Amino acid sequence: MSTKKIIKNGTIVTATDTYKADILIEEDKVKAIGKDLSDVYAEVIDATGQYVFPGGIDPHTHMEMPFGGTVTKDDFESGTIAAAHGGTTTIIDFCLTEKGKSLRSALETWHSKSDGRAVIDYGFHLQIVEANEEVLEEIPVVIEEEGVTSFKVFMAYKNVLQADDETLFQTLTTAREHGGLVMVHAENGDVIEYLTKEALKQGNTEPIYHALTRPPELEGEATGRAAKLTALADSQLYVVHVTCKEAVEQIAEARSKGFRVFGETCPQYLVLDQSHMEKPDFEGAKYVWSPPLRDKSNQEVLWNALKSGQLQTVGSDHCSFDFDGQKDLGRDDFTKIPNGGPFVEDRFSVLFSEGVKKGRISINQFVDMISTQAAKLFGLFPQKGTIAPGSDADIVLFDPNVERTISVSTHHMAVDYNALEGMKITGQPVSVLSRGEFVVKDKKFVGNPGTGKFLKRAKFNDRTIVKREEATANR
Repeated sequence: MSTKKIIKNGTIVTATDTYKADILIEEDKVKAIGKDLSDVYAEVIDATGQYVFPGGIDPHTHMEMPFGGTVTKDDFESGTIAAAHGGTTTIIDFCLTEKGKSLRSALETWHSKSDGRAVIDYGFHLQIVEANEEVLEEIPVVIEEEGVTSFKVFMAYKNVLQADDETLFQTLTTAREHGGLVMVHAENGDVIEYLTKEALKQGNTEPIYHALTRPPELEGEATGRAAKLTALADSQLYVVHVTCKEAVEQIAEARSKGFRVFGETCPQYLVLDQSHMEKPDFEGAKYVWSPPLRDKSNQEVLWNALKSGQLQTVGSDHCSFDFDGQKDLGRDDFTKIPNGGPFVEDRFSVLFSEGVKKGRISINQFVDMISTQAAKLFGLFPQKGTIAPGSDADIVLFDPNVERTISVSTHHMAVDYNALEGMKITGQPVSVLSRGEFVVKDKKFVGNPGTGKFLKRAKFNDRTIVKREEATANR
C-alpha cells in the first residue's frame, strides 16, 4: 500500500477559502497543496465533480453510554463506522463520572470501551458531578497529563446527573486557572422535576409530556445563569445542544458583552419540531431527547444564530436507543423513555443539504461549523479542522449533487430506526480518509477497528477563535 496519495481535480473548501488544487498526502499528513502535483510513487485519487472538505469533527457523542437502566446501542466500533460513512473523522465522546470516584477511573472505563474499536480518531470530555477537593485537584492533572481539556456539568437530570451551582462555579474557576473549557447541559433541573411529578400525578404519561415538562423558558433561564456565572468567574463556557430562542438570546447577550461563551446546536433541532412527539401509537418516543424538540419557529432562529456566529458548532448529540426494547421501557411513563437519538451519520450531510443547498449558510461557514470551530474550541487546530500542509490528512470527498432519502434501511448505525426517516437531502460523502488512509472508499467501509487514535488535546486558547460575527463584518 502506497503511503503517498494525490487528490486531483477536486474543489478544496475550508472555513476561509474555496479553490481548485491538488493535495499531496504523505503517510498521515497533508504534505503539499498546489497545481499539477505529481509523484510516481503516489496513488492518484480523482475527485472530479466533488468537494474536498476537511473531515468533520463531532464534538458531542455518547457511545456505549449507560442511561436509565440501559446502554446506547452504538459502541465505539459501530458508532465510528457510521460517523465515517457520514463524513466525520473525529468524535469527542462524553465520559461519565461517579460521585466518590476519581476522574481517572472514569477515563479508564471509557478507554476500555474505545481501545481497539474506533475506526476514526476520538477524544473525551469529562463530566463533573461534584466539586470536592479531590476532584478540583485532579482537573489540572487530567488536563496536563491526559490531554482531556473539556468538562461537562449537567444542570438537569435531578438526583441522577445534575450538579449544583456551587459545583458549576468551582469548575469554571478551576478551568480558568488551568486552561479547561466548561460545557453545560443548560436546563433548570429543579423546576423540571416539579413539573414532571405534577404531570404524572395528573395521569399524563405520553411522550409529548417530555417536552411540556421541559419548556424553553427553563433552557433560557439555565443558559443565562451559566453565562452569568462564567462572567463572574472570568472563565469560558460552551453550551451544548441549544434548541430555542430563549437560550440563543442569552448566549448572544453574553457574547455582546465580551464574555467567552460559545454555543452548539444539533441537526435534529434544525429540521424536526415538537409535533413529532405527538405521533400516535407511542411513535413519539423515537423523538424523546433532552432538551426536547421545540416549536417549529425556533428552527430559523437557530439557523440565523449559526449564520451570524452566535452559535459556533453543530454536534450530533448521538445517543442511540432502539425503539423496540429500549424506548418502549417508557410506554406507560414518559420519564422512563431513554433520552437520545441517532444522528452521528447524518449530521454532516443534513447541514450541507439544509444549510448550503438552501442558501441559509455559505459553504465556508458549513466547514467552519462542521469542523473548524470544534477543532479550535477543543484544542485540535490546526492538526484537525482544516486542509493545510502539516495537518492530519482527514479528508472527505463529497458529491454535492446526489439526491437521496435518509432511511434506517441504508444507514450504518446499530439502532433500529432513523429519526430522519424519509427526509430527502442533497449531497453525500463518497470517500473518507482518516490520517491519509481510506476508511470509506466509494461509499463502502474499508477501514479497520482499532485504527482510530485517542487524541490528547491542547488547552483552551481563545486567541485561536475568530468570532464569525467579526469575520462576516470584515468581508
